[in-house]
Amino acid sequence: MLNTVFIPALTDNYSYLINDPVTGQTAAVDPALAQPVLAVLAQNRWQLTFILNTHHHDDHVGGNVALQQHTGCTVIAAESDRHRIPGIGVGVRDGDTIQLGKHTMRIIATPGHTLGHIVYYCADDGLLFCGDTLFAMGCGRLFEGSAEQLWHSLQKLKQLPPETQIYCAHEYTQANARFALSLEPHHTRLKQRMEQVTELRRRNLPTLPTTLAEELATNPFLRDHDPAMQHAIGMTGSEPLAVFTQLRRMKDRF
Repeated sequence: MLNTVFIPALTDNYSYLINDPVTGQTAAVDPALAQPVLAVLAQNRWQLTFILNTHHHDDHVGGNVALQQHTGCTVIAAESDRHRIPGIGVGVRDGDTIQLGKHTMRIIATPGHTLGHIVYYCADDGLLFCGDTLFAMGCGRLFEGSAEQLWHSLQKLKQLPPETQIYCAHEYTQANARFALSLEPHHTRLKQRMEQVTELRRRNLPTLPTTLAEELATNPFLRDHDPAMQHAIGMTGSEPLAVFTQLRRMKDRF
């Protein structure tokens, strides 16, 4: 199994180090800053092999150049974003695979938050590093793409095994739960999850990873087909895409 380490950065970002204990190969996912990553590498005596960027925003690529200078690692990101990913070495497209030691990671294109957004899925270990496409009880804002693009991207992720562990790039869970409960204040599982999240944050612990099964049950943006969710926002019988689009508008104003 891959080792996965959380690295908090900036206000609410998470970068990740993932390490193959057999070969020693290590990847940094969306390094916002170089120094925290270097500190964890030194602590574990790991050598950085790759940087895996999900998209071009500064809080996901800010550490690229300094990490390259210190370690000589290779930056992997979407080929379509080559012009705006610092230090990119390998450009990837939807359906491509990369190797981290013996572990295969599949690239899934997920436009919406940005046009070039991609995620990294390791089927063998059941891990998804999804950047800002999907959050615990939430989804990314539409900075470049359309609601339809993001909706289609989320449909892809909904097809993954329910036990998939989801590593998002921000600690947004508590705020997302408040929005979800504003829609369905009597939803039992949502209330239970909010209690768990509140306790984790009280102890300054991450609320991640979540699982796809948990998100399918409690994430409003993955329940646009659910009659209960449609009823909650006054759109009973509407097409899921229309429901999703309205939910995204509502969250933007929340």
